[in-house]
Amino acid sequence: MANRLAHETSPYLLQHAENPVDWWPWSEEAFAEARRRDVPVLLSVGYSSCHWCHVMAHESFEDRATADYLNAHFVGVKVDREERPDVDAVYMEAVQAATGHGGWPMTVFLTPDAEPFYFGTYFPPEPRHGMASFRQVLQGVHQAWTERRGEVTDVAGKIVRDLAGREISYGDAQAPGEPELGQALLGLTREYDPQRGGFGGAPKFPPSMVIEFLLRHHARTGAEGALQMASDTCERMARGGIYDQLGGGFARYSVDREWVVPHFEKMLYDNALLCRVYAHLWRSTGSEPARRVALETADFLVRELRTAEGGFASALDADSDDGTGRHVEGAYYVWTPEQLREVLGERDADLAARYFGVTEEGTFEQGASVLQLPQQESVFDAERVRSVRRRLLAARAERPAPGRDDKVVAAWNGLAIAALAETGAYFDRPDLVEAAVAAADLLVRLHLDDQGRLTRTSRDGRAGGNAGVLEDYADVAEGFLALASVTGEGVWLDFAGLLLDHVLTRFADGTGSLYDTAADAERLIRRPQDPTDNAVPSGWTAAAGALLSYAAHTGSQAHRTAAEQALGVVKALGPRVPRFVGWGLAVAEALLDGPREVAVVGDGELRRAALLGTAPGMVVAFGEEGSEEFPLLAGRPLVGGRPAAYVCRGFTCEAPTTDVERLRAAVR
Repeated sequence: MANRLAHETSPYLLQHAENPVDWWPWSEEAFAEARRRDVPVLLSVGYSSCHWCHVMAHESFEDRATADYLNAHFVGVKVDREERPDVDAVYMEAVQAATGHGGWPMTVFLTPDAEPFYFGTYFPPEPRHGMASFRQVLQGVHQAWTERRGEVTDVAGKIVRDLAGREISYGDAQAPGEPELGQALLGLTREYDPQRGGFGGAPKFPPSMVIEFLLRHHARTGAEGALQMASDTCERMARGGIYDQLGGGFARYSVDREWVVPHFEKMLYDNALLCRVYAHLWRSTGSEPARRVALETADFLVRELRTAEGGFASALDADSDDGTGRHVEGAYYVWTPEQLREVLGERDADLAARYFGVTEEGTFEQGASVLQLPQQESVFDAERVRSVRRRLLAARAERPAPGRDDKVVAAWNGLAIAALAETGAYFDRPDLVEAAVAAADLLVRLHLDDQGRLTRTSRDGRAGGNAGVLEDYADVAEGFLALASVTGEGVWLDFAGLLLDHVLTRFADGTGSLYDTAADAERLIRRPQDPTDNAVPSGWTAAAGALLSYAAHTGSQAHRTAAEQALGVVKALGPRVPRFVGWGLAVAEALLDGPREVAVVGDGELRRAALLGTAPGMVVAFGEEGSEEFPLLAGRPLVGGRPAAYVCRGFTCEAPTTDVERLRAAVR
């Protein structure tokens, strides 16, 4: 029998629809059922490309005896953290506070009033490594609930009170200035790994938002050290196994410090952020490898993550069938020397092994190697390498492909729209800009209602039931603002404004604090609020960035003030934990540099020169003389019948110019 998950839109929930566990989706009805039966709720949170989520599902949730016990003594609630980041955030905060660490799968036991009292992550089917088995945990919690109820509810009440006391306040709500950004740079320099690029030890995550800050800081101040850290890190990642040397795109993280062996899942948000970072690195330096990686990553997004409706799917799994029916991590991506010989023949296999660093002992499991581009003395014939790459990619396409989580998440599609729009514009690839427009059209058509409220997810052209959170409004606004500058269509600026009005009225508290959920959203045990940038920009810092750009386009003082106030948290966190507020620091760079408003009237080279400007605080509007598409074009004619650029910085305007070189100098 299928449980209640069969009608959900989340692929992760649908993976559990046939479990013998009588799962409920997160809903008031589930908690009402727990109250009616007087049993606790088992909350299980995961996501579709999470390896250990699949392991625990297979070992415990597909086991009939375990499921029978769980169904008898608990109400089971399954949540996809990517659909309900608010539910995930609130209980993850409790897990981390109680145990000192967190992760997925997340396993939390709640009272019927949704108050947490016992926590964990993965539990094995048998006791091992000092961990209790899942069945032992279920029995222990059931016993505590029936025999020591008072104790359980006391613990739950204390945890909820502790969480309520963790409201963020950060002093004066003033934006960071030169001293704080200098301290942040110093902090990053201390954590930088000069041998291998990146920050900190293993596991190593691609620091896309920190690199964005470093590029902007260099553009504004000329600091060579910042550019060096950014470009060296980008080069090391692009040469490593974390980058797919055949198909483009990045894996989630590297399990080692050298970027060699990745955790093979590929996420939309990482690839959107990194595509944009490499495009911006090229814009700063003209680096040919940066251009190649930006375009290959953009092509990967369109080829492998685009959905039939024109949106972008969330992720590709790490695991796939290794050809024997077993699901193995990395099976799709790794190669042995023998496999190279089968595809390429002896002579070309030898070249491929040297070029991609494939060895007899291997760099991964069972003698297989993750493809890399090691630094080496030998010179390779470019045409032969192209032929080898083409044949290996074709052979790989015959392997069983990793599963795809094809739900469309509004926020991550916003990031992809920004990346594809800019990459397409820089490298004269109108097809990439068209892909960005198609995804934006889908968001407007399916995710946005007539009041400008966003739905977080959709799948197969059907909107999900969950309201957008702050990161959805902010990242979609960011994507629309990038699209407006690239296409010259003012409607995207209007849509961004509609979304940012919601940020100001429903997510802000008026003093600079922002909440992850709207004032009228479902009430959880606390209203989540996280300003740190982790895998993606936090809703808080993304909102600050979009508000700032919108203010530069429109002259709106309210939006600029809200952005400045929101950056107060970056003033507090930037000098202390710069790795975890990278996007916030990048936005602070834009605030210090700008606003720089560039209006280009008439098409041609001026428009391209404006888009390629590196000034962090810059926005670009272009159109024909007399166009009403953008506020910045108002009253700005051609000069002597020729296309002209109008540049204003810090509320002061220069004389209009028809000279491309003068414009280039003004936007660097």
